[in-house]
Amino acid sequence: MHTSGSKIAILFLLSIFMASSSCGKYENVIPDTCVDFTINFGDPEFFNLLAAGNSVVVTKSTFNNLCSAGFGDNGIIVYNSGEDYYAYDRTCPYCYKVGGLSIAVVIDGIYAVCPECKTNYALPSFGTPTKAGPGQYMLKNYRTRLEGYNNLRVWNPGY
Repeated sequence: MHTSGSKIAILFLLSIFMASSSCGKYENVIPDTCVDFTINFGDPEFFNLLAAGNSVVVTKSTFNNLCSAGFGDNGIIVYNSGEDYYAYDRTCPYCYKVGGLSIAVVIDGIYAVCPECKTNYALPSFGTPTKAGPGQYMLKNYRTRLEGYNNLRVWNPGY
């Protein structure tokens, strides 16, 4: 049986969830594209991904595969948070949404920074924009899954 205090808490949490899910930064503005590749951690090109806080950029030439190019051939950032691996499209969602531009962000530590609009996207926070720059949309996220001990699969389930 719920007390009135627990009902208020549930309503409060529900209202926070509804408000945050309607916020523009969760809108996925980058169109779906083919993403499907597997990283082998035994490959020297990906050794640094084994350490938390590190990232790599995967492009079409990394695997000679169009499905590793991301939107507009800008590539994909793969980031190790220490608890999980995240994959983001390198296309700046702000520049694409407001101007139709396909601008590739560059990695600066734990941030991806757009050279055009100067928005910083926090890689440990699902590519959420920080207060730096006008961006208000998250980087497009792709799915990741460890397969065995040495492989990380990255794919776009929406394509």
